[in-house]
Amino acid sequence: MKKGNLLIKNAAELVTCSGFRAKKGKEMSDLQIILDGAVVIEEGIIKAVGKTEEILKQYSEENYEVIDASNKAVLPGFVDSHTHFLFGGYRAEEFSWRLRGDSYMDIMERGGGILSSVKATKEATKEELFESAMKRLDCMLSFGVTTVEGKSGYGLDYDTEMKQLEVMKEVDAVHPIDVVSTFLGAHAVPKEYKGKEDILIDFFIEKVMPDVAERKLAEFCDVFCEDKVFSIEQSRRLLTKAKEMGFKIKLHADEIVPLGGAELAAELGAISADHLLQASDQGIRDMEKAGVVATLLPGTAFSLKEEFARGRYMIDQNCAVALATDLNPGSCFTESIPLIFALATLYMGITTEEALTALTINGAAAVDRADKIGSIDIGKQGDIVILEFPSYKYIPYHIGVSTVEKVVKDGVVVFPKIEKV
Repeated sequence: MKKGNLLIKNAAELVTCSGFRAKKGKEMSDLQIILDGAVVIEEGIIKAVGKTEEILKQYSEENYEVIDASNKAVLPGFVDSHTHFLFGGYRAEEFSWRLRGDSYMDIMERGGGILSSVKATKEATKEELFESAMKRLDCMLSFGVTTVEGKSGYGLDYDTEMKQLEVMKEVDAVHPIDVVSTFLGAHAVPKEYKGKEDILIDFFIEKVMPDVAERKLAEFCDVFCEDKVFSIEQSRRLLTKAKEMGFKIKLHADEIVPLGGAELAAELGAISADHLLQASDQGIRDMEKAGVVATLLPGTAFSLKEEFARGRYMIDQNCAVALATDLNPGSCFTESIPLIFALATLYMGITTEEALTALTINGAAAVDRADKIGSIDIGKQGDIVILEFPSYKYIPYHIGVSTVEKVVKDGVVVFPKIEKV
């Protein structure tokens, strides 16, 4: 992708979210805002950050594309660190079933849920998956997302898992958003493997993951560690082998029942544990000590009408908390970053400042990129969001509506797209 030379000046608030690691507890409130701020990007990398007056003494506007951000807030690009954006088919009917009272696990048990998406994804061509993924990434970009994590897991077999990961790699090569790929073969249990989950784990370890690793199709390995899906011991075995193969690890943990996924994430040194609606006090303490990022997905709890994860408690226990959309065709079909902000601030007891940290530097940490993205710091990628309003506080205040005016990726304005005449 093209790298740009850009100077943004006169920002009402330059919200740097400065840092090179996950922010924990009280640190999450420190946004390090520069009033009347400016940022200089050269060849896609941030070269200078400071007051506009001081920056313009050192850098000539003639050498850059210039954006006047007067009366606008300038932020780091958002990092959506947990999604399932690449899939075939849709599950609108299931939404209606949930409205009449059917539970997520009930739907999954009768062949709906993830298994429904598996069937549709198997039937979809690579071209169809590519086209739909590009459209979803375009939508994410409009909300200010500049890096996204994408999971496989709608195959549960060799060919379809590979197909998903191959398409993600192709999409990453051509779309402005950076895609971080995760292998999630252990996402559900097909009917033919019911009661034979250990054999399925063996299959992933012996037949699929070595090829994924050799072809560098995924950076992370994830597992749906949940009652009636994959047990603690099965998850431990899979993720231990994944680490030996060079994968970094994540977990879908303690979403439906308090199984001990948070504790397992800490034990194994996972980069993040995600969902965590039912995480125990001990699991939260263990994650804090081990430096595991707690990635919370309020859109999913909202869509499933479940209790929200204890975000306020986790931050008060000095955890590093990230927020993400969990975009998927079933339990949370949304790309809306402003919705996630609103839910986190209105229903989880998380402040606007903490939510912004959770979707920038802590989101970056949840995909192990806090040294490269997630803040406006010298040496990092020039990934920037410019709001139409003068303060970051407008993001949750304008409920569910995007306040993003421009998105900059590697120093190039990529939203709104500049059409050539």
